[in-house]
Amino acid sequence: MNQDEQRDYFELQEPEYPETVPSVLKHKYSKQVVLESETSGLSNTISAMQSISISMPSAGNKIITVVDENAQGFSINGVGDDSCPPLETLGNNAEPKAVMFLSRPMSKGSSISEADNDSQRFKDKNFDSFKTWSGKLERQITSLSGRSRKFDSEEESTQNPENEPLPVDRYFDALEGPELETLRSTEEIVLPDDKTWPFLLRFPISSFGICLGVGSQSVMWKALASTISTRFLHISLTANLILWWIAVALVAVVSSIYLLKVILYFEAVRREYYHPIRVNFFFAPWISLLFLSLGLPPSVSSNLPEPLWYILMTPILCLELKIYGQWMSGGQRRLSKVANPSNHLAIVGNFVGALLGASMGLKEGPIFFFAVGLAHYLVLFVTLYQRLPTNETLPKELHPVFFLFVAAPSVASMAWAKIRGSFDYGSRIAYFIALFLYFSLAVRVNFFRGFKFSLAWWAYTFPMTGAAIATMRYSSVVTNVLTQTLAVILSLVATLTVTSLLVTTMLHAFVLRDLFPNDVAIAISDRKPKHHRKWFHIRHGGSEWSKDIETFLKFANTSNNDIEAALNISNDEAKRV
Repeated sequence: MNQDEQRDYFELQEPEYPETVPSVLKHKYSKQVVLESETSGLSNTISAMQSISISMPSAGNKIITVVDENAQGFSINGVGDDSCPPLETLGNNAEPKAVMFLSRPMSKGSSISEADNDSQRFKDKNFDSFKTWSGKLERQITSLSGRSRKFDSEEESTQNPENEPLPVDRYFDALEGPELETLRSTEEIVLPDDKTWPFLLRFPISSFGICLGVGSQSVMWKALASTISTRFLHISLTANLILWWIAVALVAVVSSIYLLKVILYFEAVRREYYHPIRVNFFFAPWISLLFLSLGLPPSVSSNLPEPLWYILMTPILCLELKIYGQWMSGGQRRLSKVANPSNHLAIVGNFVGALLGASMGLKEGPIFFFAVGLAHYLVLFVTLYQRLPTNETLPKELHPVFFLFVAAPSVASMAWAKIRGSFDYGSRIAYFIALFLYFSLAVRVNFFRGFKFSLAWWAYTFPMTGAAIATMRYSSVVTNVLTQTLAVILSLVATLTVTSLLVTTMLHAFVLRDLFPNDVAIAISDRKPKHHRKWFHIRHGGSEWSKDIETFLKFANTSNNDIEAALNISNDEAKRV
């Protein structure tokens, strides 16, 4: 087949031109020739053209530039057809073979690219598997607006709104570290790791720790103003009122954000709930509400209705039935497997609830929760001391979580004192345990230095505040200069800690914007990765494999071009080299 037979002409339709383009220029100036090559199997596009470029500014005078095949060009400044020259000025009388390009330059600083990025981010399908409706609502809105969209069949097959919850084995296989928040090097995540995820996906349940810290401060300042041993400070209840409203605002904001996460990204919330460590933080919202009830200013209300206590304790009881049952029943969620300082959150709710119930005049309910909390606290305390699973130490970023050891005994001492009506020996035993744990951690200054700020720092606040309140209760019974000074010092330390952490949290959240990184713990895949033999497996492999690699590296620079031949050299020969 010759070259002429290979040509296939496609006649271009006459383009639509703006009204300002002269009618003499509205021609079919070009034809595009497509040449298909038999040898390469590819299509080469050959354009035989003389380009006529017409540049149309967005405002002002119209500038038309025409370039013919002899590179003769001219510019016409003016508006409309009246300022255009006749066709003869184009040069040749023969009909030119050209293509007309109409361009409209954009002004500098255009925001079109930014708008495109926002639009792509909104329409990004990478996060549909975590959306509550998996993109169905968006498709319905699109169809109602009269626009049709084509979805990839493979993408549709991956969007399963009825995904089964991940088994607990996957969390242990895919994640590592005491908090199970670090992805293993052999694992992959189902969400893109090269971009920032939506804010709701990065907002963890552990954010309620902020509410715990500020809410406990309102309780502490109420105790400072009302306790007999600290009345010499002449503290007004106004501080309690201000802190209480701040705590209410924080609880409302954090709860609203997480409620949006439940509504829009329910799969992410479900993965947090099935996470063997994160599930403990689901107690935090209800404990925060208990603190708000305990710190209620007298000017707002002097008495709380008894049904409120049952409403707040019902979800805590439901969570305990699940968590404690898993601790006892064995399997991957047994206590010796998932033991972590954050498990204290599943315990301390019993003592805070018992304290509130006894303050409201209830009897049986507070004793019930106190007994349940005491039994499981003893088991947890021993388990955490032994560190049965792997004897791993917490990374530096999670060292503040150790202060949760102080929370349960300090609140338990106040709860038992309220139940008994006096700070008796049982309350003092619990208080002394909390005080010893507090100082044993406080003296280890280097233990809490040199690590990056994170939400785990809020673990400082709630236990420190609880210890300060318990010290005030104890100083009311044993009143002397030592106990009063200790109560004031612990209260001051707790207040400064909460204030500094609140400011630092706002700085990282709104200025530096690094408070909420991508939460890889909820994005692990439900399938185990395919294991390949990699170099870093040497340290876990057999001795023969290590010797083969060592031998190969020794003979890598020799004249042997065959790798297998180098590996077949005996180890004795390798040692002589």
